[in-house]
Amino acid sequence: MQARAALVRSAGGPFEFTDIELDEPRDDEVLVRIVATGICHTDIAVRNQDVTLPLPMVLGHEGAGVVEAVGARVRGLAVGDHVVLSGDACGHCRSCRHALPSYCDEFIDRNLTGWRIDGSSPMRLQGEAIRGRFVGQSSFATHAVVSERSAIRIEQGLPLELMGPLGCGLTTGVGTVVNALKPSPGASIAVFGVGTVGLAAVMGARLLGVAPIIAIDTRESRLEMALSLGATHALRAGPDVVSQIRDITRGGADFAVECSGVPLAVRQAVDCLGRPGLAAQVGATPARTEVAIDMDHLGFGRGIKGVVMGDAAVQTFIPWLASLYASGQLPFDRFVQFYDFEDIETAIHDTAVTGTVIKPILRMP
Repeated sequence: MQARAALVRSAGGPFEFTDIELDEPRDDEVLVRIVATGICHTDIAVRNQDVTLPLPMVLGHEGAGVVEAVGARVRGLAVGDHVVLSGDACGHCRSCRHALPSYCDEFIDRNLTGWRIDGSSPMRLQGEAIRGRFVGQSSFATHAVVSERSAIRIEQGLPLELMGPLGCGLTTGVGTVVNALKPSPGASIAVFGVGTVGLAAVMGARLLGVAPIIAIDTRESRLEMALSLGATHALRAGPDVVSQIRDITRGGADFAVECSGVPLAVRQAVDCLGRPGLAAQVGATPARTEVAIDMDHLGFGRGIKGVVMGDAAVQTFIPWLASLYASGQLPFDRFVQFYDFEDIETAIHDTAVTGTVIKPILRMP
């Protein structure tokens, strides 16, 4: 079938709208008509090659849509189901068996190459295969053929055009707090960078009764949003942040979440910790980034761990997030702005250049 996609051909190049051919779903795949898809910082970083993945590729990994066809062996989905798309995993390695699909043995091959695990793609341009399986979906397109595991069914009463960011940004932020750090009520947390992931971390911390919740960012508007969503303190990013956090927490934060990918913030996320304390590194740092850590500081019960997709078992976690939204406990719609698919460059400019928009979502025609 024919679909419309936004293809990036080279580093820093434009998103080129082109008509592609899309394969019929294989036995373990489903065809999804994309209703809307969020734009994530990682999409922009790959386009600019701050995160060096192969191009050309159809990006996009926060898709939401309607199942239009299912493969012969698909049992958990049916035509007409509303789904949020997320990453792919093998389903049987040790990490998958322990409900950690983002650490799947095949995660890189299935999600970061743009190919299926066998090296093929469901997308073709003028008869030639193009990379069309980014994070299991390549949802900067009107349709996507995805693994059954990448399509998570949600209730049909929810606003489907809003739900795509549950597949990455919201899962990552809430999940990092709830699944990876697991703070107790009354623990303290510092969140560096309050874009979509950081604001989700703030909301996740609020859900668990964490306090104080300290938001750090360079933009006043984002700090105001963080305060409205549950942060107890808001700090402008800068060299004095660590001492300010120590003052607020009377010695250091129990936990920190670094969402910006800025090397200085990575160091500060560790330096602000109390004894003991744990930082989660979530933000995508530039390729080959190295950060010096004071081992005397680290040695006193402090640590840092990388977290992918919030350590979430997405098949159950995404529906849980959707239920939180429905009950008013995850009001991420407050920092969303919608754009037409054709306005993708404007949307990226508004979020990555001017910073006036936190989470842009593209509506498909």
